[in-house]
Amino acid sequence: MLNSNGLTNKEVNESRNKYGSNSINGKNKSTFISLFIETLGDPIIKILLIALFIKVIFLFKDFDYFETIGIVVAILVASLISAVSEYGSNKAFQRMQEESSKINIKVKRNGNITEIPIDDIVVGDIVLLSSGDKVPADITIISGKLSVDESSLNGEAKEVYKEKVNDINKPMDINKIYRGTTIYDGAASGVVTKVGMDTLYGKMAKSLVEKEEDSPLKIRLTNLAKIISRIGYVAATMIAISYLFSKIFILNNFNFAIISNISFNTFIGYLLEALTLAVSVLVMSVPEGLPMMITLVLSTNSKKMLKDNVLVRKMVGIETAGSLNILFTDKTGTITKGKMEVVKVLLGNLNEYNSKLELSDTYQRLLEDSLIYNNESEYDKSSGNVIGGNITDKALLRFASKYKDDEIKIIDRVLFNSKNKYSTSIIEKDNKKIKLIKGAPDKVLKYTSNYLDENGKVKVLDKDRLNNYINNETNNGLRAIALSISESIYPVDSIRRNILVGIIFIKDEIREEAVDSVKLIKNAGINIVMVTGDSLSTGVSIAKEVGIIDNEEDASITSNELNKLSNEEVKKLIPRLRVVARALPEDKKRLVTLAKELNLVTGMTGDGVNDSIALKKADVSFAMGSGTEVAKEASDIVITDDNILSISKAILYGRTIFKNIRKFIIFQLTINLAATSLALIGPFIGVPSPITVIQMLWINMVMDTLAGLAFSYEVPKKEYMMEVPKKRDESIINRYMLNEIVVSSIYLLGVSILFLKLPIIGNMFVNKEHFMTAFFTLFIFLAVNNLFNTRTHRLNIFNHILENKPFIFIVIFIILIQGFIVYSGINIFGTTIINIKELIIIFLISISIIPVDFIRKCILKKLRGDIGV
Repeated sequence: MLNSNGLTNKEVNESRNKYGSNSINGKNKSTFISLFIETLGDPIIKILLIALFIKVIFLFKDFDYFETIGIVVAILVASLISAVSEYGSNKAFQRMQEESSKINIKVKRNGNITEIPIDDIVVGDIVLLSSGDKVPADITIISGKLSVDESSLNGEAKEVYKEKVNDINKPMDINKIYRGTTIYDGAASGVVTKVGMDTLYGKMAKSLVEKEEDSPLKIRLTNLAKIISRIGYVAATMIAISYLFSKIFILNNFNFAIISNISFNTFIGYLLEALTLAVSVLVMSVPEGLPMMITLVLSTNSKKMLKDNVLVRKMVGIETAGSLNILFTDKTGTITKGKMEVVKVLLGNLNEYNSKLELSDTYQRLLEDSLIYNNESEYDKSSGNVIGGNITDKALLRFASKYKDDEIKIIDRVLFNSKNKYSTSIIEKDNKKIKLIKGAPDKVLKYTSNYLDENGKVKVLDKDRLNNYINNETNNGLRAIALSISESIYPVDSIRRNILVGIIFIKDEIREEAVDSVKLIKNAGINIVMVTGDSLSTGVSIAKEVGIIDNEEDASITSNELNKLSNEEVKKLIPRLRVVARALPEDKKRLVTLAKELNLVTGMTGDGVNDSIALKKADVSFAMGSGTEVAKEASDIVITDDNILSISKAILYGRTIFKNIRKFIIFQLTINLAATSLALIGPFIGVPSPITVIQMLWINMVMDTLAGLAFSYEVPKKEYMMEVPKKRDESIINRYMLNEIVVSSIYLLGVSILFLKLPIIGNMFVNKEHFMTAFFTLFIFLAVNNLFNTRTHRLNIFNHILENKPFIFIVIFIILIQGFIVYSGINIFGTTIINIKELIIIFLISISIIPVDFIRKCILKKLRGDIGV
């Protein structure tokens, strides 16, 4: 026997012990060990290991244990750091994904209605569901009617009707709803029959877990990495050939008599050295970390984004946010506080009341019935809070401040939707059936001819006077909701004898930060269009107050007016469109589609079930944290506090991610180009292998993993919001980047060659071992100093540096490790201890790259008037 009061705490524990929890175990997450093994399978590592194996086979007699062990250790350390970095990135992103899937469910327990997390649902719970909810478990309906989208289970995108089974001739599964499906319309309560992995969804969990597709930016980075890799393979081949040519022909002065006497073992030795050199160049030139940079930047910023109420569901969303051209945004809760409060009740005779206590008992009861029983919100008796429903319903229920009477039964309901703009509820009270109607005044008053006065008497309504009053109030930013009743249970629009109970005026204050946020977004070159269900006068009033409308050319339009325009006319209107009032979900979809046809990167906010189509259609979609689960699932980003300020922060984070990736590319390609060119030129200037394989591995670690970490922590800067949005098809590498890459790599290469070949420099060092150790250290120091050049486009390289403390720590870490390599006395890296004088020489030469880049920036500023990535 089902207890209508729901489960007790004791029964909840018993059920959980017997049937298990409601948590779903999705696909297996990558473990640290699996990631570590995966990094060892990297093609470059495989090539390096093969080269070592060949060296062991062919040069066993002259085998260099120190170098070989060093290379193996370097491979393991590089793989370890890569695995740690990727594991941390994955964990951070998983936490964000888990945050986005947290859902609270309305249940009946201990006789009270309360909200609990989805994982706390147990078999036997009575769950209350309404439009927009995700079904939390497998449930049997015990009251109410629903239309459900089951496409997540069967792939069929159609609504399925569900209701309580009273007729044995009806299909038995008509009263069954399943976890993972979505409530499109209606309201019902049901008892949970299966939870967690026992649900149909749970059994399909592994196949239901969606694999997120690579974002456009990640694909572009991957393609860039492939292009650079191909160039690297060609360069490595040329370097191997040039090395062999140098060893066999140049060093022997093209004396074919000597060349013909080269032994097989000697030739194999040359060949192996050429192969080893080619591999070392490949290690440097292949940017395997480039595609992972997006995840790295996201993971390092995940906590900050969550703190700023930006919850990323899909990587593509935060990337695209930085390129937005136009943002279609809701008003309620986004621009306004979303904390609606009833400020007065207006009767049909235009008398105002600020409290229901000022009205007669007869009128009060009718008003309370209209507010309580035609409402999706409920009172949680245990906490005294209003739960469920939208913010309008919550405000109305708080104003009623009364619990439901069990003697009044709700027989049938039609929930509010943005198309009809009204809701109805049929109740049975004192053996009479009464229809309660609530909605937009223009909809409700259309079928209303009388009103109730203060004493509950029916009188003839003067609609013109009432509409004028409503228009004046909505022009001042108030929202109007009409309440009417009828003793007829026929459809609302079938008769004109509905009786007006009153007009409820609700005030939703504008967020203090809305004005500054709107200004910030507009300064970023983004057009804002407020799409609202309110009247045109209310929408325009608020748009002017926050600065969305700020000149006479700005256009405002209603849904009806919009529908009269052709697509071409709407396209012409979009650049100056600022407000769409009485908007329908179809309007949002149409606006997004047409804006995209204008090649505008389009953003859309939404919170309702019907918003999901427009959200999916937009380039980047923002769901509100208080919105329906359907909207959240359709979105790229969830704005947890529903605030336009948080949307502006999401845009800023999107721009920051793109900036940081570009900085990483500049740094990596500079070192890449310089090192590869040096290896290619080296054999022809008498320095066949200026940097050993193991040294290349350390440089690669600096260039790839550590540099990626350093740049990923670069903080968002307000100045980014003063730039125009990036074009949809803009290349990752722009002219500024090419300029810096070419100039810096040429300088780095030039310094390296001069250092290696000028006798005046060579004479400063004790011997060749000191000299080559110094060159290796110089190359590292040049790279470190270039980190400072790359991290900011400003002339002051220390600009905002204290805001990125990890950058400072990583620089110190690189210097300390280099010091350990040189001064530890361990010969793995082929180094020796150099003296202080030699170290000072290296340091002074290495910092020269900073003034050189300063001059480059000054020239650019002189020529272009500005500099920047």
